Amino acid sequence: MNDRELSPIIRLRAIMARLRDPDTGCEWDREQTFETIAPYTIEEAYEVADACSRGDLGDLKDELGDLLLQVIFHSQIAEERGKFTFDDVANAISEKMERRHPHIFGNAEEGGHHLWEIIKAQERAKKSDAGALSGVALGLPALLRAEKLQKRAARVGFDWPDAAGPRAKIDEELEEVSTASDATRAEEVGDLLFAVVNWARHLGVDAEAALRSANGKFERRFVAMEKAAGGSIAGLNLSDQEELWLAAKRQERGE
Repeated sequence: MNDRELSPIIRLRAIMARLRDPDTGCEWDREQTFETIAPYTIEEAYEVADACSRGDLGDLKDELGDLLLQVIFHSQIAEERGKFTFDDVANAISEKMERRHPHIFGNAEEGGHHLWEIIKAQERAKKSDAGALSGVALGLPALLRAEKLQKRAARVGFDWPDAAGPRAKIDEELEEVSTASDATRAEEVGDLLFAVVNWARHLGVDAEAALRSANGKFERRFVAMEKAAGGSIAGLNLSDQEELWLAAKRQERGE
């Protein structure tokens, strides 16, 4: 049986095992560790999200394949170290999904997101480091991690009662940034960003998604400015640049 006659997942696992072969494998693949591969894993997850946001299903198929390869890669390294295999990973997530959907796979009468969160909290409580903030991954984007930390704290009552509190905190943090010394300015800016995320959370806004959208809007308008200027705005004064920016905004809005 050749590789193409194998099931797709077995074929992919065989390819990765061959790439990691200590004698005949690829030099780059053999040298990788969990730590060196992790940044690629994060990058591939973002490329999946990008394909989704663009509605490009062809790219989505390719990017999901790249992300799946990351799971295979980590699992292969773990298997070589005698820790776990890809099958262990697949079985673990299957068991978790069944455990967290007792209304589907068990005898619970009702389900929903609230039940999922309750079960997650119960699972965390069984761990030795079961503080309210335990398990919030360090590798998350900073805005997303800030929101998750705030939500965890809110579950145990450490939260503003409404959006007025975090809104006032933003004014306080702005003042502290403006009066900060060079040595403390970065810290104060961090506090300001944390406060903005908190306000967004109270307004029901996903701060990470909102900033991603703002990035995309800025990029579109800046590219439009460059096109209108004949390829570059580098030689234009600030007033001319501002006019091009406003024109790009009007064009995007269909005005």
